[in-house]
Amino acid sequence: MRRRQNPTLPPVPAPEPAEPLAPPAGDSADLEREAGVARLFELHYSSMLRLAVLLGADDPENVVAEAYYQIYRKWRRLRDAAAAEAYLRSTVCNLTRMRIRHLQVARRHEEHPPDDTVASAEHAALLRDDQRVLVDALQQLPPRQREALVLRHWLGLKESEIAAAMGISGGSVKTHTARGIAALTQAMEARR
Repeated sequence: MRRRQNPTLPPVPAPEPAEPLAPPAGDSADLEREAGVARLFELHYSSMLRLAVLLGADDPENVVAEAYYQIYRKWRRLRDAAAAEAYLRSTVCNLTRMRIRHLQVARRHEEHPPDDTVASAEHAALLRDDQRVLVDALQQLPPRQREALVLRHWLGLKESEIAAAMGISGGSVKTHTARGIAALTQAMEARR
């Protein structure tokens, strides 16, 4: 059976194929930003994810994604593209710290605190049996001591880089690191 076309309605034109979303060809700053953030992602995503896990983030993937989003937005304001990794690391530390504070406040106001927390897949993979005791002891440290130790001994940063990432002085970095090592040593010896 053949349909008759309504003579009062004009024919509907076929849709045109959509063009891919891309920055304008003449905007080299956008192309540079895209390439810079993509390169940063390829080189440092897994280490930033591990950093967020070690600092105690309950949702490390979201913390790292937010850090990359922030660096993408502020790319043009970076004085030196080589400093992007340090900025990203500092952002992950700050976002993790803010997230932990937020969760502490939220848990204080909960009527029924959760009994069991479910670890993410990255967290479970990171915690092999030989590392479990150390990471548990690390999680018991105060946040600043934990950050200083992770940045120093896991990432191998210098004192000045740690101070910049944490937003504190070099002397405070030494204090937090020394106290953290002492507390970790005491906790590890107590578990033996």
